[in-house]
Amino acid sequence: MTFIIGLTGSMGMGKSTTADMFRSIGVPVWDADAVVHRLYASGGLAVDAIAKLRPQAILDGSVDRRALKEWIAGDASALRRIEKVVHPLLAEDRRAFLAGLDTDIAVLDFPLLFETGAEKLVDLTLVVSSPRNIQKERILARGTMNEAVLDTILAAQMSDDDKRARADVVIETLSLEGARQAVHTLLEDIRKGRFDA
Repeated sequence: MTFIIGLTGSMGMGKSTTADMFRSIGVPVWDADAVVHRLYASGGLAVDAIAKLRPQAILDGSVDRRALKEWIAGDASALRRIEKVVHPLLAEDRRAFLAGLDTDIAVLDFPLLFETGAEKLVDLTLVVSSPRNIQKERILARGTMNEAVLDTILAAQMSDDDKRARADVVIETLSLEGARQAVHTLLEDIRKGRFDA
C-alpha cells in the first residue's frame, strides 16, 4: 500500500520547489497546478465550461489565466465560480493518479488541500512555509500578478498560520539545502514507520 503525503502551502512558499525535490529522488508527485494548466490548454476539459462563465477569458481556444486573474480581482464571486468548474475535474485526475500507483510513497501537491477537504485522502499532511514578507517578495518577483490580485487570492485561502496548525509536518523553505534535508528526513521517518498510514 502506498503512503500518501499531502503537500500544500500558500503561494510563494516553495511548494513547487519542494515537490521537485521529491520527484528528483523518485517519489511520484501529482501536481494540481500542472493538471489545471492541462485543463486550461486548447482542448482541455475546462475550456468550454470557463467559456460559458467568462467568454472574455478564452484566447485562441484556451483559457487565458491573465484574464481570469483580472476577473478575480474585480469580482468577489469569480474565484468560487471557477473552482466549481475546476475542482471536480481535478478530483477525477487525482483518482486516476492514485489508482495507477505502484510505489511505497507518493505525493499529492495540492494548494487547497485543507480548503477542499482533500486532507482526508492522505496519510500525512505536509505544509511548506516561510515568512510573509519573503512570500510576497517571491510572488511579486514573478511578474504575473499585482498586489491587489495577490491580496484577493490570499484572502480567499486559508492563512499560513492555520495551515501550519493543521499540518502533521511543516518544512521551512528559507534555504534550498534546509528544505532538501527536511524532505530526506521525512521520507526516512516514513519508511521507518514513524508515521502510521
